[in-house]
Amino acid sequence: MNRQHEPAIEARGLVKRFGEVEAVAGVDFEVLPGELFGFLGPNGAGKTTTINMLTGLARPDAGAIRIAGIDCTRNPKAAQHLIGVVPDESNLYPELSGFENLCFCAALYGMGRAEREDRAQKLLADFALTPAAKRKFAGYSKGMKRKLTIAAGIIHRPRILFLDEPTTGIDVASARQVRQLIAELHRSGTTIFLTTHYIEEAQRLCERIAFIVNGRIVRQDWVKNLLQPLEAKHLLQISCHGFPREGLEALAQAFPHYAFSSPGEGLIRVEGNDPVGVGPLVRFLEERGAEVSEARRMRPSLEEVFIAITGLEVDILHKEKEKGGGRP
Repeated sequence: MNRQHEPAIEARGLVKRFGEVEAVAGVDFEVLPGELFGFLGPNGAGKTTTINMLTGLARPDAGAIRIAGIDCTRNPKAAQHLIGVVPDESNLYPELSGFENLCFCAALYGMGRAEREDRAQKLLADFALTPAAKRKFAGYSKGMKRKLTIAAGIIHRPRILFLDEPTTGIDVASARQVRQLIAELHRSGTTIFLTTHYIEEAQRLCERIAFIVNGRIVRQDWVKNLLQPLEAKHLLQISCHGFPREGLEALAQAFPHYAFSSPGEGLIRVEGNDPVGVGPLVRFLEERGAEVSEARRMRPSLEEVFIAITGLEVDILHKEKEKGGGRP
């Protein structure tokens, strides 16, 4: 194979078991050089286990891994010099300052003192952390900790970067900054493997996405291909209280030219081939005792694709967002 066209990351038949639980069940995918690839699924789907196998933190029970053409199946550390890893939980030292943490990580990759100090200072500036450079990492906010952890992951300028849930648990402003940093890294040519349960984040950042549920990839494709079937659809989402989910049948009977679903508590999703009339729907709901607080037209999104492909309600991901903190 021409090395120029070799996948940056290649997984074939990956399996990982924990006792009787098969956390990853025969996963296959490849990531192209310079691509930002999204690995999307709920907590417990197998995202972190997969990333741990790809980065050498866990050995697969079956299957093969190649990183930049290097066979890492038997020697998980063979491509360590090419990759950067940002885990879902920070692995930096609380007693060291931000600057000291970055210099320590750079030293692990064999960078000389002058080079690592220059690189650390530059990254602190790029990530807007220079004012906190001498503060202990333990005193950083969640958002600052996440940014410094990403800086540590790219201190050695890796060709391939693994990001595990990079914006989970941080405030909205920090999440926005982190997404901007990810987009800049992608534009610079870094290959990025991103795991997330934020559907909006995946749609905004990624070129191609794989959905993983219960350890199995149920679909992978380019984002534009996933959204294309929805482009001609007209979508409306109604927020209301006091209308039971079983009431969807009554709606379907009264408005047979629309398709109805409930993506979450108090939400009704309406889909039609023609523009959806708001007034008759709201009157129907209010006549049956529902209190409508909002009706808004929706653009096609990966939420629709996720529901259609997985059969799961997006509500399970929304609950994880609530646990984690800021929305994207």
